[in-house]
Amino acid sequence: MNLASVGGALGALAISMGTLGVHGIGGQLPEKAQGWWETATLYLLAHAVVVTALGIAGKEWHLPGWFFAPGCAIFAGTLYAMALGAPTWLGAVTPVGGTLMLLGWGAVFILGFIKTKAD
Repeated sequence: MNLASVGGALGALAISMGTLGVHGIGGQLPEKAQGWWETATLYLLAHAVVVTALGIAGKEWHLPGWFFAPGCAIFAGTLYAMALGAPTWLGAVTPVGGTLMLLGWGAVFILGFIKTKAD
């Protein structure tokens, strides 16, 4: 599967989960759980756009996308799970996803710096 397709799948998932959170279960979630759901959806959608763009940008930009994709899946996935009643110890796993996303942004910074130097 190519990176742009992964980004598209993540984007579709984000829209689906956001819609479910608003129209399906939103009124039934406690306030804290609703916050987890909203944060998960925001981060998932934002990173889906970036992953898609990196996939389209060319192979030299793929490395950050391969950090972002599992990072946002882990980050959002654990928050969605906790919002739906999974044990809150999953919150200890959430930072693994956040760390992968930070590594992705670091890779974007480094690749951008290298590309600027090469131009």
